[in-house]
Amino acid sequence: MSTKTTDKEILRGGQFLVKETNCEDIFTLEDLNEEQKMMRDSTKEFVDRELWAHWERFEKKDYAYTEECMRKAGELGLLSVAVPESYGGMGMGFVSTMLVCDYISGATGSFSTAFGAHTGIGTMPITLYGTEEQKQKYVPKLASGEWFGAYCLTEPGAGSDANSGKTKAVLSDDGKHYSITGQKMWISNAGFCSLFIVFARIGDDKNITGFIVENKPDNGISLGDEEKKLGIHSSSTRQVFFSDTKVPVENMLSERGNGFKIAMNALNIGRIKLAAACLDAQRRVIKEAVVYANERIQFKTPIINFGAIKAKIANMATNAYAGESASYRAAKNIEDRIAMREAEGNSHQEAELKGVEEYAIECSILKVAVSEDVQNTTDEGVQIFGGMGFSADAPMEKAWRDARISRIYEGTNEINRMLVVGMLVKKAMKGHVDLLGPATAVGEELMGIPSFDTPDFSELFAEEKDLIKRLKKVFLMVAGSAVQKYGPELEKHQQLMLAASDILIEVYMAESTILRTEKNAKRSGEDSQKTQIAMSQLYLYNATETIIQKGKEAIISFAEGDEQRMMLMGLKRFTKYTNNPNVVALRTEIADKVAADNAYTFD
Repeated sequence: MSTKTTDKEILRGGQFLVKETNCEDIFTLEDLNEEQKMMRDSTKEFVDRELWAHWERFEKKDYAYTEECMRKAGELGLLSVAVPESYGGMGMGFVSTMLVCDYISGATGSFSTAFGAHTGIGTMPITLYGTEEQKQKYVPKLASGEWFGAYCLTEPGAGSDANSGKTKAVLSDDGKHYSITGQKMWISNAGFCSLFIVFARIGDDKNITGFIVENKPDNGISLGDEEKKLGIHSSSTRQVFFSDTKVPVENMLSERGNGFKIAMNALNIGRIKLAAACLDAQRRVIKEAVVYANERIQFKTPIINFGAIKAKIANMATNAYAGESASYRAAKNIEDRIAMREAEGNSHQEAELKGVEEYAIECSILKVAVSEDVQNTTDEGVQIFGGMGFSADAPMEKAWRDARISRIYEGTNEINRMLVVGMLVKKAMKGHVDLLGPATAVGEELMGIPSFDTPDFSELFAEEKDLIKRLKKVFLMVAGSAVQKYGPELEKHQQLMLAASDILIEVYMAESTILRTEKNAKRSGEDSQKTQIAMSQLYLYNATETIIQKGKEAIISFAEGDEQRMMLMGLKRFTKYTNNPNVVALRTEIADKVAADNAYTFD
């Protein structure tokens, strides 16, 4: 695909709200090439052999086994997928790195945390911000698994407010090294890593600075005990203490005061990778749940035959399908944006940084949506297993516990929800996304007389796509009015921002799901996509119900009198179906297919 064509087809981050996307222009799991399929299959084989078959070892806090599996992953090249070939990596595209992160993360949260911490925040900052000398020295060791990395940002008093850290870096009199002193906490891989990415403040600098610090105990580095955690039991998580730890000046990462920027950009990538890391966990939980439901006999029939169980299985599968659809749509957008920037002369470092930063809104959307879906899926998995779901002898209990951390990792879901709206408003102010024009048009539409024409919904998804257009108007109506009312003070109205964010999240997830299925129906026929069509329609129905609730909550909280009545009428108009879907029939179609396959088979 030429750069010119790609540039015309790829929307900028956040523009999905105000511009239409054709199904042909999105990437789906069904578009994987042969190399990517081989990568996926070899990753699944490794996971089934080394991780899933030994899940109980991870629950017994076998940290040594986690480290052993990480070394094996390094030998297979799984730690080097995103690393450029010039530094010992495979140099594969962003979709491929997402793919490996997806399928390597489903068996145990302990390993997926170690993997994510190493390949992402442990290695990536050097790859993207390091000097040539730093990359040549450290990245090949990290890519092969000879060394493991960790990331020291969080402190007892600096969590979500990452830039408030107290760890200090003091330049020596001879100007040759910095002495770092401070305390870091919740450091994944601390127990077996060879290298830390450490953030510290120099003097009274406004922003923190990043450093590459080799883990040498005789250099003033000590560790706390392994943390006692709800889940991810075999993920090494310790406090790290630095006491006059000497770091050569050449080990400063990027420029002085650039640490906060490094941390934020690392989080952007980490957020979409976290969404990927929640996908295969959902597939595996669905498989375990449906196998159990097919085998468990109560009242002389398998419990899968009961409507209450069918509803759970259908919702679990639908959310997994939606998560896949949106995650790989965004991943390919990022990959194409990186390619465009490289074609324009940017270095790989700059291209990847800017490519991911462009879709920071989508990264936060995915982080929130998929992390909450995996939690809900594991919760329903426990419920389907009944008493056995509560037993540590079955895998469902540990899946539930492991899933819980995903709503806290990479910035809490509350922080990410507010970022979604805040970043979109900033993009609009910079002219990157035209919100004012469409929001004004929605306001004028509310004042006008609605059309009573009966639209032609004979084509597949014609009504659903029309509804999605109107759901976007709900966000523009709510957010536009809120910005107009509060201006720069909007960020102080957190509950309003949370409601607006949920509307935007559901719009993106529902649209991605519809577009994926539409694309596959066009190339493979509607009959081949019968269940996928049902999942797309069910997701949109559920999303619309959420948008109605959140829209009403926002409107009645900040609007009054005639304005409130007009907006509530608009909400009703924009969320109305012409033909309501048969929700029970949709769930039954989905559950029966999953039950017949005895697994989730849509990836």
